[in-house]
Amino acid sequence: MKIIYHGHSCVQIEVNGKSLIIDPFISGNSAAVTKAEDIQTDAVLLTHAHMDHILDAAPIAERNNVPVVAIVELAAYLGEKGAETIGMNIGGTADLGFAKATMIHAFHTSSITLENGQSIYGGTPAGFIIEAEGRTVLHAGDTGLFSDLKMFGELYDIDLAILPIGGHFTMGPEHALIAAKWLGAKQVLPVHYNTFPPIRQDAAAFVKSLEGAGIKGTALAYGESLEL
Repeated sequence: MKIIYHGHSCVQIEVNGKSLIIDPFISGNSAAVTKAEDIQTDAVLLTHAHMDHILDAAPIAERNNVPVVAIVELAAYLGEKGAETIGMNIGGTADLGFAKATMIHAFHTSSITLENGQSIYGGTPAGFIIEAEGRTVLHAGDTGLFSDLKMFGELYDIDLAILPIGGHFTMGPEHALIAAKWLGAKQVLPVHYNTFPPIRQDAAAFVKSLEGAGIKGTALAYGESLEL
């Protein structure tokens, strides 16, 4: 299993010649090294409806002729725009053939910003547990620290936890370290930091704090990858 970091909260998971991409925000990210139009994938997964997570979802899905997997309200909205969708809800599992994606809850907000600037309800924010090739990856989505992360650590043997560390809009490094411990994650990939001024963080310092707790941490530059 290969994990590619495209920046912000966007990761692509490759398994046996197939892949899924989570929260594609590429064309709106000036630091991105990959072009959204160059992404090849077999599914697009969305944790919630904020623009910095869904901006390139429909174009990537339509260009690859693949579905967008999202909470039912967001899936309905994107479906009205012409995207093929798989609407699901918290606790459900989408079988993608090459991987299974279970939707878990997150503590955040979720709204769709219309062209006129109005915000409408985008469904409940979520995360995903991806199971494929004997590996388990948890993408927490945008969230603060919450105690049910302990439960997910008990239910799943988590090889990699993808956790936001930016603070301000999500949990910061201190709470992300606690989350990693509660999850019992073998390895942690920090995301959702340094894209905007309010979420500036020192990822290297976070990785060092993980290592001090006996957890492997990997901070990837945009376009870099790791193998599980």
